[in-house]
Amino acid sequence: MSEYMPNSGQYDDDGNRLVQNTESNGRFHTDWLNMFFPRIKLAKDLLTDDGVVFISIDDNELENAQKICNEVFGKGNHIATLAVQLNPRGRHLDKFVARTHEAILIYGRNLQLTSTMGGVQKEGRMIEEYNREDSFGKFRILGLRNRNQSFNPITRPNLYYPLYVNPKNGQVSLIKNSNFSDEVWPDAPDGTKTCWTWAKQKVSTENKLLIAEKTGNEWRIYRKDYLSDSDGNIATTLIKSLWTDKEITNDYGRKAIKELFGASIMDFPKAVDLIKKLIVTGTEKDSIVMDFFSGSATTAHAVMQLNAEDGGNRKFIMVQLPEETDEKSEAYKAGYKNICEIGKERIRRAGKKILEEHPELAGKLDTGFRVLKVDSTNMQDVYYHPAEYAQTELFALADNIKPDRTPEDLLFQVMLDLGILLSSKIEETTIGGKRVFNVAEGYLLACFDSNVTGEVITEIAKQKPYYAVFRDSSLASDSVAANFEQIFATYSPSTERKVL
Repeated sequence: MSEYMPNSGQYDDDGNRLVQNTESNGRFHTDWLNMFFPRIKLAKDLLTDDGVVFISIDDNELENAQKICNEVFGKGNHIATLAVQLNPRGRHLDKFVARTHEAILIYGRNLQLTSTMGGVQKEGRMIEEYNREDSFGKFRILGLRNRNQSFNPITRPNLYYPLYVNPKNGQVSLIKNSNFSDEVWPDAPDGTKTCWTWAKQKVSTENKLLIAEKTGNEWRIYRKDYLSDSDGNIATTLIKSLWTDKEITNDYGRKAIKELFGASIMDFPKAVDLIKKLIVTGTEKDSIVMDFFSGSATTAHAVMQLNAEDGGNRKFIMVQLPEETDEKSEAYKAGYKNICEIGKERIRRAGKKILEEHPELAGKLDTGFRVLKVDSTNMQDVYYHPAEYAQTELFALADNIKPDRTPEDLLFQVMLDLGILLSSKIEETTIGGKRVFNVAEGYLLACFDSNVTGEVITEIAKQKPYYAVFRDSSLASDSVAANFEQIFATYSPSTERKVL
């Protein structure tokens, strides 16, 4: 058994399970916890200080997931648990109760930061409340008096003071004079003393938002609440804990897949609108969105769609093990042998469709992506001590790079080593007939071709990159290798040089 398990293909080199964890397995929950815990710890480390994580999960592991998240994030950073209706008809295979929803756990890294989560734009009946309009736009009026009687002159003395109304136009002031002559206190109609929701300082600075209207013989003070701000952004409201919008169900998830692929090649894909709504509440327009159980890449689709709609520049990182598709599935019949292939093709097709629907965004909306796979090092493995090699065997070790590795493999290893973002712009140029990678507009120049001459090195040095990287076996001769440092010392002494 000790030899079978590593050789059976059930685990990768790091011990991560690559096959389904079936419920018939006696260690089902243990295996799930061993998978979930390190990923949640890593997720927290990757979050910004005001970052937030959304975890969609059914009843099977909800309790365990919440316990782990409480330990990793702290119970005080649990924002909410949403109930999201994904299947209004209910799952017909359930026993006793047909489940219609799944939970979405929401945890923030630091709930003390108000930027952790935002709201969603108001719509429908909420918009209808804004039934007044002036030169600044549509607005509604909200009472300035706090109706909660626990807020009163005793508990909030700084919020209990008189305001003065101009009876001719309903304007409000903190100072009584010949124009502002009518005195108003924040008392309830029955005489109960309450208080205002604004302190005097805010009344002074936001006075243009205040308006008084007469009801019977009494003045009532209101504040204007505008539908849109000066930049045209529509007012937002807190999300509710129960989501029942029809656009967020799995039916809409399947519909989106079918529109892109012409067939329902995924059984239970999340709806694009569901993910969009989560992204809106948990990100800014330039945030990075990561999904480390990306499946068919609904999250990537949602990020691109949202960027097209609101002009955002969000970026996505999708992570998915190459789980094989069932040979009887529609996905397999369509030529997709694993879920990663579905995700990559979906991003391509979704990006194309979004640009077709928004031709005005051509050249502006970025729908490109890179595919990176976790692999072993590019460098040859050395199993023996130097004394164990014969001199005649040293020629076999002249090239320290594995023979199956491409120049792109080496480039991304270098970028990781140097801390250069893998999403950086990469251009290919030709210098002296050799292929040269230009990363981040000259920040890094790298050449891994063979027979690189001194002339090529000189031209690269003249461009004064911050980093210049070559392959040890690429240098054309011992003479070129000997002059390598002198060339850079002459033309670009500040360049950091690295030879693999």
